[in-house]
Amino acid sequence: MSAPEQPQIYLLTPPVFELSVFPGQLNAVLEAHDVACIRLALATREEDRISRAADACREVAHAHDVALVLNDHVSLAERLGLDGVHLSDAAKSVRDARKALGPDAIVGSFCGTSRHDGMTAGEAGADYVSFGPLTGMAEEATAENALFAWWSEMIEVPIVAEGGLTLDTVKRLAPVTDFFGVGEEIWGDEDPAAALARLMDPIG
Repeated sequence: MSAPEQPQIYLLTPPVFELSVFPGQLNAVLEAHDVACIRLALATREEDRISRAADACREVAHAHDVALVLNDHVSLAERLGLDGVHLSDAAKSVRDARKALGPDAIVGSFCGTSRHDGMTAGEAGADYVSFGPLTGMAEEATAENALFAWWSEMIEVPIVAEGGLTLDTVKRLAPVTDFFGVGEEIWGDEDPAAALARLMDPIG
């Protein structure tokens, strides 16, 4: 994913969803919004459930010319014909994933709040890094504005802001991030497409 001129939407699926319902919800969101990429972010590690979910989401995503990446399962992403992987272990697996999937696949890396991990992931071949959460419990470290501001000024690798997005964080981070990772912020709403429109209103 290349860095856009203004932030774009990077959509995360819910950790659990009904195969009979979610593809329709996803299609409605893609009909209403320009989405740069979708991450299949299931909580399960069961390959059969992941495969069935990936098949359903891939059909919807590719009908809208949107890439679909999978959390962590490199070999499964390749076998299912997905567009790449999102790695949750900072920079540890980036080089191996790139080697396995080739130069054209999307390889992203979640780096928490660590500038160092982000730089290491970028050097290892990540197409993007994501930082977060943006809001959290009092004792939980959060990714501050300064991290995004520094990165956007100094580093060319695109960044995703994710984890507890609010109208305020979207407004504050819009000048210094490339993508907003939107997931559970919208899927609990009875109209996820409308919820996404409200959340992204500051970048209208």
